[in-house]
Amino acid sequence: MLSIFKTFFWLGWISFGGPAAHIGYFRHTFVEKLKWLDDQEYGQIVSLSQFLPGPGSSQVGFALGYKRGGLGGACMAFLGFTLPSIVIMLALAVLSSQLTDTNAFHNVVHGLKLLAVVVVADAAWGMYKNFCQQRLSASICVFTAIALLLIPSIATQITVLIIAALIGVQWLGNSDHRDCAPFKPSVLPLAIFLGLLLGLPIAVQVIPQLGLFNDFFQAGSLVFGGGHVVLPLLQNIVGDQLSQDAFLTGYAAAQAVPGPMFTFATYIGYQLLPNAPILGAITATLAVFLPGFLLLLGVLKNWQSLAQNPKVSGAVNGVNAAVVGLLIAALYQPVFVSAVFKTTDIALVLFGFYLLKQHKLPIIWMVACFIFAGLLKG
Repeated sequence: MLSIFKTFFWLGWISFGGPAAHIGYFRHTFVEKLKWLDDQEYGQIVSLSQFLPGPGSSQVGFALGYKRGGLGGACMAFLGFTLPSIVIMLALAVLSSQLTDTNAFHNVVHGLKLLAVVVVADAAWGMYKNFCQQRLSASICVFTAIALLLIPSIATQITVLIIAALIGVQWLGNSDHRDCAPFKPSVLPLAIFLGLLLGLPIAVQVIPQLGLFNDFFQAGSLVFGGGHVVLPLLQNIVGDQLSQDAFLTGYAAAQAVPGPMFTFATYIGYQLLPNAPILGAITATLAVFLPGFLLLLGVLKNWQSLAQNPKVSGAVNGVNAAVVGLLIAALYQPVFVSAVFKTTDIALVLFGFYLLKQHKLPIIWMVACFIFAGLLKG
């Protein structure tokens, strides 16, 4: 257990670059260097992480730990890989509350908000190319974005995701319709997931203190397509409880730190529970990661038979198209409207997009550039 923790803890400090980069780090460490598994087994784990909702790269790490040391190994892998990012996000949350009255802080925040425009636009474009290759999936994406822009709420998000899944079941399934073996899930993790998903909203009516855990659990249950999708989900959950400046500062910070982007929840949880901020940060973090891990445990042993089912794959394809629409809506509100106010702002956004796409500038250098630009603009 200690060996698993140490390996993932080291990776947690150096894994910059987002989920795609994390998967590369994992392959180099566990396939090439440590030889815990071969490329075929690793590819199956990566495919599973793309199939389920939740934080993709963290699910890959969780599955690797599970393969090496069972449930205890999975927990050690999660703790080791996530802890560095949690520590950094907590430190940033503490410092931001002490610096919010300074002009320099507001200038830095403005620079980071402009960076958020670049990063979210890049994520939306990349996901559109991957998930909206058919006319129907592109239509789902566009109408989802329109619905969220006209009626922004968590109810609208859930409704469009359900509709997209139903459309996908009917028209977006695998065309080969190959026979697949019966799927035999691990019942207990899936039962816990469904119990929490359906029971927490009811329990909150009796125990309001569960509200924070419930909100972040529901968000974690709906995140298909990568960590960026958590942005619109958390935005609607947070609502007016947190200023847009604080929200987007946390989002920009999550881009800059190593490890999983889902630790954005650490920052938000700290801000939402001012009377016990550390408890809020830990609660939000555990809640947003938990759904993806429960689902992973439920289907890990023989997930191929589930992925080959045409109706299931169709539902996933429909939901993936819808989450691109969610991200496009979030790109406008809150990201763009709270960051871009004049021509110099849009010029910086265009220049940042150029650096990211044409010169492949690492995200840590992008952060440094936009902080400097914010201070320079004043």
